[in-house]
Amino acid sequence: MIEHFTPREIEAMRPAGQFVGEALNTLRGEVAVGTNLLEIDARATELIAQAGATSCYVDYHPSFGAMPFGKVICTSVNDGALHGLPHDYTLRDGDLLSLDFAVSINGWVADSAVSFVVGQAREEDLRLIEATEAALAAGIAALQPGGRLHDVSAAIGDVCRGAGYGVNLQFGGHGVGRTMHGDPHVPNDGRPGRGLKLQPGLVIAIEPWLMATTDEIYTDADGWTLRSQDGSRAAHSEHTVALTEDGPLVLTARE
Repeated sequence: MIEHFTPREIEAMRPAGQFVGEALNTLRGEVAVGTNLLEIDARATELIAQAGATSCYVDYHPSFGAMPFGKVICTSVNDGALHGLPHDYTLRDGDLLSLDFAVSINGWVADSAVSFVVGQAREEDLRLIEATEAALAAGIAALQPGGRLHDVSAAIGDVCRGAGYGVNLQFGGHGVGRTMHGDPHVPNDGRPGRGLKLQPGLVIAIEPWLMATTDEIYTDADGWTLRSQDGSRAAHSEHTVALTEDGPLVLTARE
């Protein structure tokens, strides 16, 4: 079921969105060469406790996961595209890291992701990250009252394909509200003018993700981490966005 929320309910979502954005900023500022992925998860756990928030990931067990996730943040490294399960890995110079983080505060959920290079960056990695960020911005801009959901999808796909990347449609954006994943599904490519009519009150996570030289994925032996089929690097950018009478409102802004 696709939910639409009142202005008052959207206002109630702001604390969760603000916390998620600030937490990702904090984690990005603290991560360095030599940081262990388990340290990132422990720090995120500490931030959650300080905020009185609840993790959306610890007990999360959808059909595509081998078991409950068991951690509070996704840490996808290099060829890890999505759902990276934190494990005993120490980040090295030049690693491309994606952090995906979702919590609930006062019963309202916010979900966001950011990708960055730890240490010295390769130009091709920066280009990949920038493509996901540009696609995210385009998708947000296309979320307008009276439009159609696939206007958002088409805007994302145009940027991704225009930058020379293939688009995987198995995983994409989704509805957000009282739960982390709800309807509608928001694919990362589509044809404008199609899909759900966009009305104020819709809240969705928009999340373009790309792999450098493939659009095919496989599931790691850990039962969760989705990796590029050919071992090429991946990047992921995401915001939770509410559609208001005045247009899109980014709830997880990281300024």
